[in-house]
Amino acid sequence: MKRSKELTEKRKNFVIEYVKRNQDKQMKVIVTELTEMLFLSERTIYNIILQS
Repeated sequence: MKRSKELTEKRKNFVIEYVKRNQDKQMKVIVTELTEMLFLSERTIYNIILQS
């Protein structure tokens, strides 16, 4: 359980930092890139972004 929480937290931080670094791109492009990198659904990525 602890490992899962750590992984979730790292993933969340990565997504947030990636969005900050690529603010000049359109959100759809950023989400597509993250989807391909992390093998997550678009909905999951949007939820992570909205929670922060």
